[in-house]
Amino acid sequence: MMRRAALLLATALLAGCGGTRQRVATLPAPGQTYTADGRLVRITGLTALPPPTGAAGAGAGGATAADAQPVPPQYQYLYGSAEAAALSRQAFRALVAYATYRRAAGDSVVLAPGATLAAPRWQACDGKPRAAVFDADETVLLNLGVEALAARHPSAPFDPAQWARWERTGAKAVAPVPGAVEAFAALRAAGIAVIINSNRGAATAAGTVAALKAAGLGDFTPGGDLLLRDGPSGKDARRNAIAARYCVVAMAGDQLGDFSDLFAGPSAAARRALAEGEGIAAMWGNGWFVLPNPVYGSGLSGGFADVFPADKRWSDTP
Repeated sequence: MMRRAALLLATALLAGCGGTRQRVATLPAPGQTYTADGRLVRITGLTALPPPTGAAGAGAGGATAADAQPVPPQYQYLYGSAEAAALSRQAFRALVAYATYRRAAGDSVVLAPGATLAAPRWQACDGKPRAAVFDADETVLLNLGVEALAARHPSAPFDPAQWARWERTGAKAVAPVPGAVEAFAALRAAGIAVIINSNRGAATAAGTVAALKAAGLGDFTPGGDLLLRDGPSGKDARRNAIAARYCVVAMAGDQLGDFSDLFAGPSAAARRALAEGEGIAAMWGNGWFVLPNPVYGSGLSGGFADVFPADKRWSDTP
């Protein structure tokens, strides 16, 4: 069909020339030239119309051939689904409602030093100003740019050097988690400080500040309302530093380590038991708020026996 279109196009061009019209019996091969009515005509190897953008390999809207590859379901869910957006907005709305009506008097939602998950104790507020503490990645920031690369190569191992480059330069390719912008505005309007406690590196602080700004989440100051990793990945030391200055009335994250380092280490089944234990189970939605993240992190663990207890299996017998 395209070859026929090329022939028709060449015929139409020749027919439109003034003076005596010369025709050729057979069109030359692509790349060759001939003279018609004193004009030089070159036959091209065009087999399809170029994309509207004029970019090779790109279609309408900048789509490329690579965009046709399947997207792993966990990426579809977190970064593309309406369900994930709804869950995120639901969590942020509940957090704002909880934090706004909570009085500064009483205990914070940060575990006291020496407390355990089995016997939780909480840091005192002592009249300190209120604050809400958030993780950054996949809690208030969606790392769309770097995760698009990961989705194209789902079996590739995590590359810390690439992640550091992303932290430095990825501000233009992030988006806010649905509901985060509105929640931050509501908290600030209620006089509740917004604090970020992130395992992004202190060495790339400028890039993280730029990313938060680009996502519409506001201006943050490293060492002030933005605490970053400068050593081990645990967050308890930074949480304690925040709790020394503020009455923390709410915390949000996508990993259990965003609430306490005590969740680290045990098996998947043990971690689930800790999260469901007396004293901790009551915290979910009452000071501790979890955002969905099926893409990476400590939640993606556990063998068959951890996930499907032996006494809860079923055999299909027709």
